[in-house]
Amino acid sequence: MENQELIPHLFRTEYRKITAVLSKTFGLEHIEIAQDIASDTFLQASEMWGIKGVPDNPVAWLYTVARNKTLDYLRRDKLFKEKVTGQVVRSSPPGEEIDIDLSARNITDSQLQMMFAICHPSLPVESQIGLALNVLCGFGISEIASAFLTSKETINKRLYRAREKLRTEEVKMEFPAESDIESRLEAVLKTLYLLFNEGFYSAGKDITLRKDVCIEAMWLTKMLTENAGTDSPPVNALLALMCFHASRFEARTNPQGETVLYQDQDESLWDATLICRGENYLNRASVGQQLSRYHLEAAIGYWHTIKADTPEKWEHILQYYNQLLILEYSPIAALNRTYALAKARSKREAICEAEKLNLAGNHLYHSLLGELYLGIDDRKALECFNASLSLAKSRADRLLLAEKIRRIGETC
Repeated sequence: MENQELIPHLFRTEYRKITAVLSKTFGLEHIEIAQDIASDTFLQASEMWGIKGVPDNPVAWLYTVARNKTLDYLRRDKLFKEKVTGQVVRSSPPGEEIDIDLSARNITDSQLQMMFAICHPSLPVESQIGLALNVLCGFGISEIASAFLTSKETINKRLYRAREKLRTEEVKMEFPAESDIESRLEAVLKTLYLLFNEGFYSAGKDITLRKDVCIEAMWLTKMLTENAGTDSPPVNALLALMCFHASRFEARTNPQGETVLYQDQDESLWDATLICRGENYLNRASVGQQLSRYHLEAAIGYWHTIKADTPEKWEHILQYYNQLLILEYSPIAALNRTYALAKARSKREAICEAEKLNLAGNHLYHSLLGELYLGIDDRKALECFNASLSLAKSRADRLLLAEKIRRIGETC
């Protein structure tokens, strides 16, 4: 992996680990210091590795530099308080270094504790998710604004208020009490779900897939399945959903970076191992009576790993969408349901249901209507695809729509 690719990759995988451990060292009220040291570590890596080359063990190099920067900061902070403010700061015994535990166990525990700390019930859900994306996943303000479809100024204010709330509430980095786990876990799962979706389909950028982001969401979710206190059916269902979607990574774009629609994907490019893992996690999610949105979306994802275009398949998918909309309504889920309805019943029935949604500002809405009108009213289909093209943000989507418009224009 080239240096220009390695550092962004390591930033996605190691930034959150370094930040979590250092936040535990400083206390959550000083989370910005931990983030600054983690960011400075990667800045130094970018400068040094460009000159001297990538070290043999780049991850160990990052941890060593982060540890040294932390020790330097703590020593400077101690001197400042003693010499400038006159505070008497307790010294470590002679020869004893300040301990920064970078063991694998502490790194894992710190990340799990960080997940719960920044998804504290005193924070609004959107602030929990924004803070988690920023701290745990290293998302910049622009990326978070894109994920929330809002402005950078709004996200900056939201994150500032969230950090202040954590301070005033004196939130600690620790595992919640057993009685609080289920309610606290819900916000954590929403964060991981949004993170995976941001990676799987980045609407605000000329990138259709950001595999590193999706993989990080999967690893964070997998960490929850490996902890006895958080290994619950919804967690396993979410991980199953991620596995099913991730199994189609290689098939979703062609060598030119253009989007390949589900019905046109090469099934041989689907990852059978990930599908198998998804089935395993879905089986683990099936214990007990709890039914979450993740169970239903995972079931839909499972049927999408079966390429055969049969009425049985689409009827199952349609019924799962019906249950999902009753459990937790969302316009996008309702839109996706109309495609399943077209496949299971008829295009005309699906058009009627889709047009009731009236999602005029969503390019996927117009694109789906275009697909539904094909063969029924091609001029109407062309009109819908043109509307979708005017709203599409990613280069891959625009290329796909432009090609569809060209083909239909030749026959109209």
